[in-house]
Amino acid sequence: MSTNLFDLTGKRAVVTGARRGIGSAIVEALAGAGADIVGASAQMETDGGAVGASVRSLGRSFTAVQVDLADRASVGAFVERVQGDGPVDILVNNAGMIGRAPSLEHSVQMWDEVLEVNLTSQFHLAQAFGAQMVDAGRGKIIFTASLLSFQGGLNVPSYTASKSGLAGLTKALANEWAPHRVNVNAIAPGYIATDNTQPLQDDPDRSSAILDRIPAGRWGQGGDIGGAAMFLASAASDYVHGTVLPVDGGWLGR
Repeated sequence: MSTNLFDLTGKRAVVTGARRGIGSAIVEALAGAGADIVGASAQMETDGGAVGASVRSLGRSFTAVQVDLADRASVGAFVERVQGDGPVDILVNNAGMIGRAPSLEHSVQMWDEVLEVNLTSQFHLAQAFGAQMVDAGRGKIIFTASLLSFQGGLNVPSYTASKSGLAGLTKALANEWAPHRVNVNAIAPGYIATDNTQPLQDDPDRSSAILDRIPAGRWGQGGDIGGAAMFLASAASDYVHGTVLPVDGGWLGR
């Protein structure tokens, strides 16, 4: 297989939740393959902060945008700004949030916010940028799903519902847009060593229980997700449609 299949030179990629963790790892992988980046986050610095500097050090451009995915007006303004600067070749819908409370105590407000950020805004962005991709006859859309797209979890009903919804949305959009050469897929990260999972990593009992379940015997790294994103964003995945790809060290196969 030619390494040119993974070349993203000349491509423009939009990545939400780009400021840290999995999002920044995806940004760096795409930029490393040659893509220019529009990085969005609710708290994104005007110059892109550390992730922006990393992308520029690779010789690619980084445009930093603040967007509040819980606010539909903010999402609309984000789309308008990005589209005003030119076409988008790759959309990575990575941003998300989690609300933790037992189901009997899970407030409607928490439910609404998590579903708005994790599912509704993702559809709006995919619809907006997907329309341009369908017209162009090419494009790549990647959602960040979850192991809870396959499992139920505990005390996170809104998160589980949203990530299960993303798995279904991935297939639904792929069914419609594959004939237009627009690939819609998702990545389901396993336990990845980021600041979000630091409390679990620091808890000897929880960390041990997690590692005992993972056949690979280690926590995932951001680069593990970045590599999967690079594949799904590149020509190497041109015949991959509607897939939710677990990157979990074998967790789901246990």
